[in-house]
Amino acid sequence: MARGPHSDDGARSTVYYLDSAGRVPPPRRPEPLGPEPGLLTDEWLAGDSTAARGPSNGPWSGAGGRWLLWPLRAVLWGTLLIITFRGVTAIVFDQDHTSSAPAVPAHPAATQFPVGLAEAYAANFGRVYLNFSPQNQALREEELQAFLPAAIAAADPDLGWDGVGEMSLQSEQVAGITVQDRQHAVVTLLALVNGELMELGVPVAASGPDVVVSGEPAWLPAPTAISPPATANHGTDAVAQSQLLNELPAFFQAYGSGDSAALGPFLAPGASVTGLGGALTFDSVAAVQVPTGGSTRQIYVTVIWQVTEQSGSVAAKSGMASKLEMTYCMSVVDLRHGKWYVKEIGASTEAMGAR
Repeated sequence: MARGPHSDDGARSTVYYLDSAGRVPPPRRPEPLGPEPGLLTDEWLAGDSTAARGPSNGPWSGAGGRWLLWPLRAVLWGTLLIITFRGVTAIVFDQDHTSSAPAVPAHPAATQFPVGLAEAYAANFGRVYLNFSPQNQALREEELQAFLPAAIAAADPDLGWDGVGEMSLQSEQVAGITVQDRQHAVVTLLALVNGELMELGVPVAASGPDVVVSGEPAWLPAPTAISPPATANHGTDAVAQSQLLNELPAFFQAYGSGDSAALGPFLAPGASVTGLGGALTFDSVAAVQVPTGGSTRQIYVTVIWQVTEQSGSVAAKSGMASKLEMTYCMSVVDLRHGKWYVKEIGASTEAMGAR
């Protein structure tokens, strides 16, 4: 039979006896394992508050809610790391996508002015425009029609010329172009006309790949001759100058002939110099400027050449030869105590009076 609530051995029975009123006492509510919903506090999580755990009749079997703190922290840090990682990768990949995205091809209407075509077109126009005489007037009018709009060619077939006098073009080059917008530009030609240097501004209009001379050109002044900038004086090495004066005549003889075997002994290791192939014949060295410095120098040499005369010319028949004085800039290196070798040779930027 079941024991009463106050048995001798102190054990409690799971059977309740009726009280004096004949009622059965209500069963004891189990203690909550944590706070009520919405009351998740640090104290409860830490397990340091006995009030949070509530009273207990048995021995405490754990650290309260402390076991739940570390999993929650792990979840929180994991979430933050995922958000940070996704944010950074989104920024990086978005930048890469933007930089590697192919450029959208421009619409044909947005293409730039056809500079190369306009320059060539204006140069050909200049060769016709800057040559005229009453004898070739009809031919000139016909050739100009290829460069002008039909309305201008019909109204002014000579493009401003009154049909009197003559003009002769000796030479012409494109000096530059000024682009105003996608449809308009001015090409500048540098020309030698009737023995005088001048510039001609040619207005050119473009529509897609097509161009036309849109009106009368303008005669412009030739570039003004200036005094070249002063050259720094680096002194003169008289010893090296004397050494080079002994070696350079033989070098220029080989250089004029273009004989690679003859040039070889004068060249520094690795140097590549091509001679003139017999176009000129060496006459003499007029001057040598050798600045002071180390084993490698940049020198200036003035050479007098004999020009090969054309067969049948007056000079050839008389046995005479034209002579030209020319100035070279050379890079030379001293490899054997006063024995100089040529590394490079080219045109000089030195002013004539600077040597």
